Parts: sequence; structure tokens; C-alpha cells
Amino acid sequence: MTLQECYAKLEGDYAAVSSRLPSEKFIQKYVLKFAEDKTMELLEEAWQNGNFDEAFRAAHTIKGMCQNLSFARLEKSSSALTESLRGGKSPKAEELLGQVREDYALTADTIKEYKAGL
Repeated sequence: MTLQECYAKLEGDYAAVSSRLPSEKFIQKYVLKFAEDKTMELLEEAWQNGNFDEAFRAAHTIKGMCQNLSFARLEKSSSALTESLRGGKSPKAEELLGQVREDYALTADTIKEYKAGL
């Protein structure tokens, strides 16, 4: 799988990220770093502990990373979760967390598949 194919599978915007970052090698470096990031684990832990301020910060961090890397699908769901946690847990937050989990799993699995082909 090429990096462009990876982005297509993620519903990402390769053209956008390549306009911001200087080279494909640089993009690859940060895509692979994303797969090693522990922010989703922090989100899950904060959620389990009922610490919705910390869950907000984790969701916001995921959103920011996705904006920088142009991972559009996960950016959209993490952005919605971030807003639902702004000021505390909203009634829709549980459903939105489920979507973030699904999108994050797709992202992580796709990056692993990409990395395996290197």
C-alpha cells in the first residue's frame, strides 16, 4: 500500500497534508508516529474514571493531530466528541465516543497495514 492509498482508505486528504508538510518522507514519519501515540488510551482511561475534563483534552488532542495530518474521518468524529465534552459530558457524548473508537481503530489498522508493506 502506498501512502496515498493509505490516505484514501482513511478518507484523508493527501493533497492537503502534502501542501503543508515538505515531503512524502516527512508525512510518512508523522503518520507512523500517530500509530504510536497514546492519546486514545488516555481518552479511554479518563472516560472510565469519569474525568470528562481530561477526556475533553484527549479528544481535542486527537482532533488536532488529525487536522495536522488531514485524517478527515477521525478528525470529524473527534471534533464532534470534543464539542460534546466542552463544559462536561453531554447526552450525545457516549454515542460520539463510539464513533471515535471505530474511526480510530480504522486509522490504527490502516497505518499498521501501511507500515507492514514498507
